[in-house]
Formats: sequence, C-alpha cells, structure tokens
Amino acid sequence: MAFEIEKTEDEWRQTLDPERFAVLRQAATEAPFTGSLLHVDDEGVFRCGGCGQRLFTSSQKFDSGCGWPSFDACEPGTIVERVDRSLFRERTEILCSKCGGHLGHVFDDGPTQTGLRYCVNSLAIDFEGSRD
Repeated sequence: MAFEIEKTEDEWRQTLDPERFAVLRQAATEAPFTGSLLHVDDEGVFRCGGCGQRLFTSSQKFDSGCGWPSFDACEPGTIVERVDRSLFRERTEILCSKCGGHLGHVFDDGPTQTGLRYCVNSLAIDFEGSRD
C-alpha cells in the first residue's frame, strides 16, 4: 500500500520512541489493561501517534472490557484495513490511512448499531482533550 507519508525505517526510529515504533511500525501489541488511554473518558479526539491524523472522537469510544481502547466507528477515510493472518487465525488489521501506522484490529462484535469494535493500542494514538 502507498501512503501520503512515507519514511524509511531509520526516519521512523528517529521520530518515535522504541515502544511506539514497535507498535506503529512493527505491529507489536501492548499488554492488555496497561495502555495510558484505556480509561480516558474526557471529550476530545484521538490522533495517530505517527502523523497526527484525527482518527476517532471521544463519542466513538466505549469500554469493551477487552483491555485496549475501543471505538465503535472511525472518522471517515482515516483507517485502511488489511488481512492479518498472524496468531494462526484471520483478523482485520487497521492502519492509519495517512502514514500506514499499525493501530490494532477491528472486530464485528461491537455493542452499538455499527456492530464494530476498533481495538486500538494506546501507544498508537494520542489524545487531544477539548480543553487542551
């Protein structure tokens, strides 16, 4: 896939701290219930930790109990999906449409009318509160 923001691995390493690099550029996953944004319930927006693109709003966030921040929808055109066959099963990986950063996965078991649960690593996103 081609993305608007293209950087070499070394350029990403200079931009991102090692934990964030592992998640966004190598599809690592933070341990469940450890992410700094899991319990953020303030009004605001969640942006890609790699490029700053607006991905989700606080109104789209819900507590799924899965251990990672979860959203029932994304902002239009901000997420691309691809098949992930790691872990011996097929899942749908979600990436930032602007920089290709790995965010997490989307599942079809969400509790709202969308039926979706975007399960996102806290290390892959930043929160910008309405008062920030």
